[in-house]
Amino acid sequence: MSNPATLDDWLAHCAAMHPKTMDLSLERTVEVARRLGIQFTVPVITVAGTNGKGSTCAMIDSIARCAGYRVGLYQKPELVHFTERCRLGGAPVAAADLLPHFAAVEAARGGTTLTQFEFTTLAIVRLLSMAELDLIILEVGLGGRYDSVNAFDTDCAVITSIALDHTEWLGSDRESIAAEKAQIMRAGRPCIVSDPLPPASLQAHAQAVGADLWLIGRDYNHAGDRQQWSWSGRGRRYHGMSYPALRGANQLLNASGAIAALIALRDRLPINAQAVRTGLALVELPGRFQIVPGQPALVLDVAHNPQAVGALALNLDAMGFFPRTHAVFGAMRDKDVAGLVRAMAPLVDTWHCCSLPPPRAATAEELATLVTEHSAGRLGGPPEVHRHAGPATALQAAAAVADPADRIVVFGSFHTVGGVMRDGLPRLSAPHLG
Repeated sequence: MSNPATLDDWLAHCAAMHPKTMDLSLERTVEVARRLGIQFTVPVITVAGTNGKGSTCAMIDSIARCAGYRVGLYQKPELVHFTERCRLGGAPVAAADLLPHFAAVEAARGGTTLTQFEFTTLAIVRLLSMAELDLIILEVGLGGRYDSVNAFDTDCAVITSIALDHTEWLGSDRESIAAEKAQIMRAGRPCIVSDPLPPASLQAHAQAVGADLWLIGRDYNHAGDRQQWSWSGRGRRYHGMSYPALRGANQLLNASGAIAALIALRDRLPINAQAVRTGLALVELPGRFQIVPGQPALVLDVAHNPQAVGALALNLDAMGFFPRTHAVFGAMRDKDVAGLVRAMAPLVDTWHCCSLPPPRAATAEELATLVTEHSAGRLGGPPEVHRHAGPATALQAAAAVADPADRIVVFGSFHTVGGVMRDGLPRLSAPHLG
C-alpha cells in the first residue's frame, strides 16, 4: 500500500490510525523515536504551562534569531494551517518538506499504533533534529508527564503560569496540574518558572530530580513604569527596555521567563543586550491579544480558560472607552464555559455565539444558553445574544451592526480565532463608512 501523497492525506491517515484522539502515554513515542534514531546536537528548550506558552516560545525564538542564531520551533495548535506548527527561521515549514518525515515515522512505527499528535510530533521533531539549526524550541501540548514532547530530553525547561485547564486529565487543583507539568524537568538542567505564585509541587519535584530551579522573584525579576522596564537575574541586568510587541500586562512575565531561559544557556548560546531588545520589539504571535486596526477595532485572543479570559478582560478594560463591545464567542464543551462567560459578561453588550467544527465543541445554542444564564444581573441590563453557524459568519454579523467607535472581540478557542482568519487577517470598515 502506497504512502499518502499530500500533507492533508497524511493528517487524515494519522487521524484514522488510533481509536482515541488522546491516549496519554510516552511509551509509544519513546519507542518510535528510538527506532528513528532521533538525536539533538544543539540546545533544546522545552516550554510547558497553562497560559503563556506560545508567547514565551515566540519571544525566545525572536530574541535568538535577532542574535543571529538559526532557530527551529515546534508550536501548537495552529490557527489556520498545520504547517504553522513547525517554524524554521521564523517562517512556517513548507508542507512538502514534512512529507519525508511522515514517511519515516510510518516506516519506523511498524505495528505501533500512534495517535495523530504522537505521529505528527515525531515527524516534526525528526525534521528539526536534522535541520541546520543552533537552537530548538519545543512547546508542550498538554500537561508534561505524558505529552509526546517529554519523550525528548531538554537542556532548559520553562514552566509558565499554572491554572485550571484540562482538569479531567491533569487534576482538579493547581498543585496536581503543576506536578504533571514539572515532569519536563531534567536532573542538573535549569528549569525556569515564570508563575509568580508557583505551586509547591514544582519546587518539590525540582528538588527530587535535582533540577536547577529558577523562580521569578528569587532568581530573576523585572520592574517597570509606563515607559520602560528592566530585567535582572543571575549575573545579568537589562535596563531601559521597551515593552514587548505582544500586548497585555501578563506579557512581562512571559518575557522575563524567555530572557531567563536564554541566560541559563548563555555558555552555549551567548545573547547580547541588543538582541534581547530587538527580539522583544519585533516578536509576533497572531491571536494573543492582537489588536487589528479598523473601524470598529478588532481584538483577537485565543483565551480559552478562566485565567486567560480574566487576563483578556483586564487588557480590554485598559484599552480605553468604547461605546459598545461585541463578542464573537466559540468554545469547547469540556472547558469551564460558564467561567469564561462570567469573566467577560461585565464588558460585553452583544454576544455572537458560534458553533465550531470539532465534535467536542459546544454548539451556538448551548453557548447562548450559558451566556444568558451567566449574564443575569449585568449592570446595564441583559446583553443581546445571537447564534451563528461559524466564526466567520458571526464576525460578519457583528461588523454589520457595530458602530465605527465600537470594538469586536473574538475569543474562546483557537478554532474561533482561526475561523475568522482563514481567508487572511480581517480588516473591518463600518458599513456607513465604506
